[in-house]
Amino acid sequence: MTYQLRALRALALLAGFHLIGVALLAAMAAFDWLMVTRWLTARAAWFEGMVLTSTVLVALVILRGMYAFLRAGRLQPLPEAVAVSPEEQPELWEQVRATAEAIGEGVPDELYLVAEVNAGVAERNRLLGLVPGRRRMVLGLPLLAGLTVPRLRAVLAHEFGHYANSDTRTGGAAMRGRLAVVQTVESFLGGSTPLHHAVGIPYVAYARMFLRTSYSVARRQELAADRLAARHAGRDTTAAALRTLPVLSAAYSHYLETYAAMGEPLGALPPVGEVYGGFRRLLAAREEEQLAALAAGRHQPRPHEYDTHPPTAERIARITELPADDQQEVAVHERAALALVRDADRVFAALEARTLPHGAAGLRRLSWDDLVMARAVADADGWSRPLRVAVARALGPSARRGDHTMTDPAADDGLPGLAEVLDAFDRGLLWMAVADRIPKPDQAARLTGASARNFVRPRVFDGLAGMVQLHLVEAGEAGPDIAWSGRPRLTLPEEFEAGLDDALDAAVGDTPDTAPLRALLADRVPATGAPAAV
Repeated sequence: MTYQLRALRALALLAGFHLIGVALLAAMAAFDWLMVTRWLTARAAWFEGMVLTSTVLVALVILRGMYAFLRAGRLQPLPEAVAVSPEEQPELWEQVRATAEAIGEGVPDELYLVAEVNAGVAERNRLLGLVPGRRRMVLGLPLLAGLTVPRLRAVLAHEFGHYANSDTRTGGAAMRGRLAVVQTVESFLGGSTPLHHAVGIPYVAYARMFLRTSYSVARRQELAADRLAARHAGRDTTAAALRTLPVLSAAYSHYLETYAAMGEPLGALPPVGEVYGGFRRLLAAREEEQLAALAAGRHQPRPHEYDTHPPTAERIARITELPADDQQEVAVHERAALALVRDADRVFAALEARTLPHGAAGLRRLSWDDLVMARAVADADGWSRPLRVAVARALGPSARRGDHTMTDPAADDGLPGLAEVLDAFDRGLLWMAVADRIPKPDQAARLTGASARNFVRPRVFDGLAGMVQLHLVEAGEAGPDIAWSGRPRLTLPEEFEAGLDDALDAAVGDTPDTAPLRALLADRVPATGAPAAV
């Protein structure tokens, strides 16, 4: 079957999807008419009234689904986006305008910036897109930060290509109908009563058949848009843009999880404009190979039977098979497309104001260094607390801190400080009394001997490491390192960086030896000036 026949079949099925509701409404109307004019009896009036009420309720549910189908082509509000006009962002609009005109398409009426690695063009559909309507383009600021200007042109050309291919215009209408089908099904499945789900059953079954039918049409659309982008922006540049997109997506996810959300447990946020804007710093600090490693380390979702996009590797292979052109791929270090955005800091701040959860405006803002330090202290306290509680219980209520002169901020809550924990280890309490009091899963509680020690040892190691970090922070010997090229952390004195792991390993061994750790700590004096008696 040719592509055009598949597309026409998809359009016919799409019309049939809408006709389901018309047929059901007509059948119920005929049934109700017969009920009232022919079958109504005084003896069974209560039953017939209940049937009529039920058909009316079902009709309302069907009308809701039909209304959702008709509204699917409308442009919905974008509350989590920043609208920019040609006057505000002339350079960015010029790139969009030049690409649209080169493709032979109309310039979008609206341009929105979002906090995603994404780009797209949407159109207010009439007759499923056969009649053009108002058009909107959406561009992600993180996408602009990670693409060069030529690669951005390739992405823009691809998006306009969905509307420009005359040989796939019928398929384009069918593809826009996929959105209507999905939204209609969601209106049934998202209903508040079992009736919505029951009425939605035939719609879901029909939708699955339609999506399977339009599957090949959707993929043809994507490949055609890729070819058009290659003709406009260059074969090699388009292939490079496709390779970059999954890398940027993985890097941005890593940034949000590791950096932007760093202060979430503390009720704190990065500086204004840096929640999303800090992604620029990560990109600037990492080589292309480091960014690619982030993508390689992420679990790739399995292909879905209704995926509209062919695998990226297949798309790249199809593009590289095209004849060579005279448009050479520019170097990676060409200026980023974000340079097209005027006053990017202000735009990032405006995007934050629209996307952060309600109440986030009241959270404190910390510099990146302060955020790293606050999170490191909170994490170190969390790691060390189970160990300190276990030592306190092992020592019993009679063991106090009066004999020790070490000032330890972590000990202010009445739990043992670092010196007392090391003393307990020296007295042989680690494996005799402390380890049994460290929380562990029920299945691990039955372990004994070497198995029990090996299970608990990493927790003791982490707890002791957390206490050492707190001690060094208080002594002014540890500082924050945002580490855009690695992971946020504390920087420790050089001798600690070199010898801390070995000293901790010795302290939590089967026969604990705290001497190496005490030697490292011997010359460290807390900020208060009191000696560190360890």
